[in-house]
Amino acid sequence: MHPRMSVPPRRATRAALALALMAASPALALSAGSQVAATAPAPATPGAAASAAVAPAPGADPAVLAKQWAEYQAVKPKSVLELQPYRQESDATLASGAKLRFVSLNPNVDAWFLASVTPKDGGTPAAYHLENPFPARQKVAFSGGDAPALQITAPDGSTTSCTPWAGDPSELSKAQDAGMPFAPICGGRLYLRNRSVGASSTLESVTDFLRHNVWGGDAIVNFVKDNFYQDAFAQTGKVTGDAAAAPDAGPGHAAVETASASAPSIAGRTGLVLTGTSGGRMELGAWYPVTDLPGVFASAMEPALIAPEILHGPGKTNPLDKVEARAIDYFVAFDLAKFNIGYAVGTAHPAVDWSPRPPANMQNADLPGPDGIGNTKPLVRLGMIDPKLAPLAVATFTGGYKREHGAFHRGPLAEVNAGSHYGFIEEGVILSKLQPGLSTIYVLADGTIGMKTWTAADNAMLPKIRYARQNGVPILETDPATGRGVPGQFVTNWAAGNWSGSAEAQLRTLRGGACMKVTPTTRYLVYGYFSTATPSAMARSFEAYGCSYAMQLDMNALEHTYLALYVHHAGEVHIEHLIPGMAAVDKKGKGGVPLPRFIAFPDNRDMFFLTRKTN
Repeated sequence: MHPRMSVPPRRATRAALALALMAASPALALSAGSQVAATAPAPATPGAAASAAVAPAPGADPAVLAKQWAEYQAVKPKSVLELQPYRQESDATLASGAKLRFVSLNPNVDAWFLASVTPKDGGTPAAYHLENPFPARQKVAFSGGDAPALQITAPDGSTTSCTPWAGDPSELSKAQDAGMPFAPICGGRLYLRNRSVGASSTLESVTDFLRHNVWGGDAIVNFVKDNFYQDAFAQTGKVTGDAAAAPDAGPGHAAVETASASAPSIAGRTGLVLTGTSGGRMELGAWYPVTDLPGVFASAMEPALIAPEILHGPGKTNPLDKVEARAIDYFVAFDLAKFNIGYAVGTAHPAVDWSPRPPANMQNADLPGPDGIGNTKPLVRLGMIDPKLAPLAVATFTGGYKREHGAFHRGPLAEVNAGSHYGFIEEGVILSKLQPGLSTIYVLADGTIGMKTWTAADNAMLPKIRYARQNGVPILETDPATGRGVPGQFVTNWAAGNWSGSAEAQLRTLRGGACMKVTPTTRYLVYGYFSTATPSAMARSFEAYGCSYAMQLDMNALEHTYLALYVHHAGEVHIEHLIPGMAAVDKKGKGGVPLPRFIAFPDNRDMFFLTRKTN
């Protein structure tokens, strides 16, 4: 970490972000931060389950929606389209005689579409996955008849007509042949998503090979993880009291032990450039602004120095052992008044088939996966940010567990809902159902951001959910009486919490997590990097920072706890990694120019991203 300077040097190397920036077409200079008005979920459509609401989009037929909701609920093999209860399907005949089917996968969100063209003489339809990069501002409608077309309405009310399926070869066919992950169509107003191979690290490739190709491979991976990787990323440092007074910034100082006359501090070893540190030292629990990135703050904590009234306070946690108690953990806070949050699944993970973890009585051999689907084809998964949004990107960080670990082997959640596989939604499209009892971060179509333990009643929000990701059970739950976070009921239960680690419940390892912090003036999303910790250490640390709710994300390796910031300084964009070693997951372009993960190329893992609001 660098001390503050008038023109701060950057430990992280300069990044051109050329792929993303060049893709930002002037034809669509729209604001990613604009929001549509919040809309309450509509009452349930007749025939639909009382636990969820089907919100009719303009022109929707209630009878069709009821039929689609029944398809969504049915326990049978199905396609990913049948998993979309709010979809609108339209059919037309092209001038060539080919048949066109256009599907708006969730008109309430208006982001993803599927166009299928069947040749005049029959045969296999050609499927094209389209994306509207700014659904809060730009609206897409399909007009049928003798000349089917897309009507794209801009913020000023002007409408452009587009027929990407017309011609031989069609614009869709040429965009598909271009091979780019996001190929612009309709004058750059829309994208065709093209299937790509997502990047993965050597570590991840080896573990995947062992788990899927070698008998007992999972046991080998766990042995290596428990005996060689435990504490491999642990950071420790001498705590002293010689830091300068920390700036009065960010979400508010964490609750730390105050027996000493001077504030405890450590020499931070983060890759972020921070304002207000003294000789690189950080006061534990204080927040430091990230230089040149307004609304983003960083902090460091040693759990042993958490205030005793929290460390030994209400709620059940295990005593912290001496290793995790003295490990240095880092936190990054984002002011949600300034940023939007998005989510994208990776090219491969999380999958949608069965996890091997649920008990046999919870697995239905007649289904390819717990929701009736075994893959998401013909939809295209890319694990990267839409290039129209890349110039507004502030941060990316890795999502949650892979599907194979994202379900329960034991405990109450293993015995319900097919083992309670972790659900996820991208751009309003349900790729895996959200399950009750699981920690969930979600974003509505109007930009509302929430984090909570999902309930069946929460399915009323499904029509308006743009993004959602579940990952296990709560680290902190919200006390309804006080609004404060308290340790979740399964924090100390290895099996019921599905915390991963070894069968001997050796839970201490590198872990990532996120929490919500609410102050009188704003709300913060806080990312936590725990260099070696158990769920108990995570709970007490997030509690010390005043979080009202917290959940775990991924664990065990730097690529699984990856967080990078994108800082504009002196006309250049710099990549700053929370931990310097995370840079190894990025790639190099021509001339050695760094290409950031999740922005410049597809990735096999899922991720969250934050973008600046522009109004």
